[in-house]
Amino acid sequence: MAKEPAAARQRNSGGGPARRASDRGHYGRLSRERVLAAALELVDREGLSTLSMRRLGAELGVEAMALYRYAASKDALLDGLVEALYLELEERLAAEPESSRTAQAPAWRTRLHRVARTMYDVCLAHPQAVPLLATRMLAVPLARRPAAVLADHERVLALLMEAGFDAATASAVFRAFTAWLLGYVSVELQPMVDNPDEPDPGFRLGLHRLSAQELPTLRETAASLAEQSGPEGLAAGLDALLDRFARE
Repeated sequence: MAKEPAAARQRNSGGGPARRASDRGHYGRLSRERVLAAALELVDREGLSTLSMRRLGAELGVEAMALYRYAASKDALLDGLVEALYLELEERLAAEPESSRTAQAPAWRTRLHRVARTMYDVCLAHPQAVPLLATRMLAVPLARRPAAVLADHERVLALLMEAGFDAATASAVFRAFTAWLLGYVSVELQPMVDNPDEPDPGFRLGLHRLSAQELPTLRETAASLAEQSGPEGLAAGLDALLDRFARE
């Protein structure tokens, strides 16, 4: 590893030598898993805009340069957060028993619903990190995505092939499934309340800021738009999507 610049080895006070970067901090010896977990906790608490190598290093009690062996750049750290979300998906799926198969729902569909619902729960647990599921997928080609992301892609596609769809149709359903799941979560997490301390529903939503002449329909439906549809809405939309492809 390259030597630190002389300035980096000086303390701000006293001029003595600074502690060299190491991988032992407040939480013991670091690992990639520990670094990503701390990054996700930081984003959960303070938002994506606060995440930097320097800020994460301070969180862990190490110098920022000690983190580069676990994430070579800021983009790699962001990709690591996506990986952490999908690793949590894997952990939740492994920990929760599968629902029993019913006559109305074949096994593959039940499992697909389980994947969607579990990912929905992961996203609601980490809303500040959810934008990365879109932005990093736009930046990272398929073969370079984290292993946990690729494992999820493989699982969903395998379920669709099990259902009897050919490769082309399974790919189309996979794309629609992904779009519905991530789009639904994004809509659920959109901020709608303008003033949480306002007891009047209209002022709470900020309807006085919307022109009654130019936006009458939006004003009329704003209260309904502000209500989350929850996992039931997710499941209903997924069934409608799957039914449409099944008919074709």
